[in-house]
Amino acid sequence: MRLRSLTLAVSALVLSACAATAPASPPVSQDWAGRSPYGLFLAGQAALSDGESVQAADYFGRAAEESGVGVLDERAFTAAVLSGDIDMAVRMAPTEADASEAAKRLARLVRAVDAMAHGDGREAYTLLTAQEIGFPHRTAAALLTPWAAAQAGDRQGAIVRPDVPNDKLVEFFGLLGQAYQYERLRRFDEAETDFKALTAEPDAAPMMVLAHGEFLERRGRRDEAVALYDRGLLAYPRDALLTAARARAADRRAAPPPPTPKEGAAQALLTPAAAMLAARQSQFALVYLRLALHLDPERTDAWLMVGDLMAAAGDLQAAREAYARAEPGTPEYPAAQSKLAWSYQNADEPERALEIARQAAADGDPTALLTLSDLLRTNERYAEAIPPLTRLIEESPAPDWRLLFGRGAAYERMGAWPQAEADLQAALELNPDEPDILNYLAYGWIDRGERLEEAMEMVERAVASNPRSGAMIDTLGWGYYRLGEYDKAVEKLEEAVELEAGDPEINNHLGDAYWQVGRRDEAVFQWRRVLTLDPDKRIRADAEAKLASRAGPGVRQTAAAPTK
Repeated sequence: MRLRSLTLAVSALVLSACAATAPASPPVSQDWAGRSPYGLFLAGQAALSDGESVQAADYFGRAAEESGVGVLDERAFTAAVLSGDIDMAVRMAPTEADASEAAKRLARLVRAVDAMAHGDGREAYTLLTAQEIGFPHRTAAALLTPWAAAQAGDRQGAIVRPDVPNDKLVEFFGLLGQAYQYERLRRFDEAETDFKALTAEPDAAPMMVLAHGEFLERRGRRDEAVALYDRGLLAYPRDALLTAARARAADRRAAPPPPTPKEGAAQALLTPAAAMLAARQSQFALVYLRLALHLDPERTDAWLMVGDLMAAAGDLQAAREAYARAEPGTPEYPAAQSKLAWSYQNADEPERALEIARQAAADGDPTALLTLSDLLRTNERYAEAIPPLTRLIEESPAPDWRLLFGRGAAYERMGAWPQAEADLQAALELNPDEPDILNYLAYGWIDRGERLEEAMEMVERAVASNPRSGAMIDTLGWGYYRLGEYDKAVEKLEEAVELEAGDPEINNHLGDAYWQVGRRDEAVFQWRRVLTLDPDKRIRADAEAKLASRAGPGVRQTAAAPTK
């Protein structure tokens, strides 16, 4: 996400600045002497491209001061919002008549949030309602308005449920806000009606289950809260917040208080942030997250979302700083440590990643144990990956096919096929139509020349579910190869290579099939290609042996285990 043109609109500039991080200190001082406004503008663009939104805002601001060009004010304002410097953004917020409508809408939203952050609900309410804040910030403004009214002491305005035509987010999350407002006004029956409506479905979102359960806890109805949390955990068995809430209610510890107006407004902004993330509009998501954190700097869930955006933008330092905001002992801490560990793994620092994962898993947290196992498998340390998975399987309240599948794959990779086969079959019993299990188990049998008829039926079902999966079509082609149907094998393996051109295993299989149908030069080409695709040790050794001997595949080639 990098800016490519000096003439892009502000919306594109927002996108380019997604590599920003919250300001920990003022921008590095610069020597401005002799720089023209255009030079400062170019410096701001370069800073954005490097993910330095704080410095970019400073450059743009200085350029605007010297040139008086309004578009530079807008760029400086946008960069300040994305960097998390809302105080600077408020100072730069464009209000002039010739400012773009998009910038003015965002400016009103930012000023309203800042007013709430400073306890001025009346000013915030005026900014949100005196003139409609339209697309794309209509949802955010609507959800914020009752909280601004509550902060201003307007009891009637606080309980008015926001209404934006055809906006399901406002309809649903506006009901949550109204439930909280009724509770704040001690209108408990009306609050409970709203909370019940939000959790009526068995698979109600964890956020809604938590809100309703905490309400029940505050009313002294802890047994009902535990039952509600249990229902939520049936649908979301690994949700850390639900697990923590259930333990608190069961131990009869104090429930969290209802949100203050500032906390409620911050939570309301997470709704459009999540919606923008789902729509791949990360620039707007980052705007809402920065505003939410201006209202409630301790919202760990918002910091984790910021970290994910920073990691996606390639700004690992900013991502790690965001993940580090989760404190030990909080429900979000294991997830934050998992993300932190993966940031090091993805930066080719596996030992540091494993160190973080081991520390996080020391107390047996399920999320941390799963992360540790996944990292160990990623680093081909399969024997070490099995104990954490075994512990999770033994301690899981109900059988989980994913854990069995993961352990079976680890056993298979380390060459312990009987144990792998048992786990994979157990996983398949729990989820008979899961394509990944069907494919993995079928490949194991096919590669060993066992139960070929059953294996082919299984992989055909997998391919029917995922007809564009090169890995699954490779398994099907390899099955034809094992059956001696080499023409069909070539057809399917060529299809698999088209879908997964960079997979060394599939290319290796295709070379073998070419050899068997007499296309020897093409077979040699494929095996040579395998060596350029970073194969693992077994695939490399197999391809090198065939190239060295010029005798083609052996009677039974043992291919690398599947990563399918």
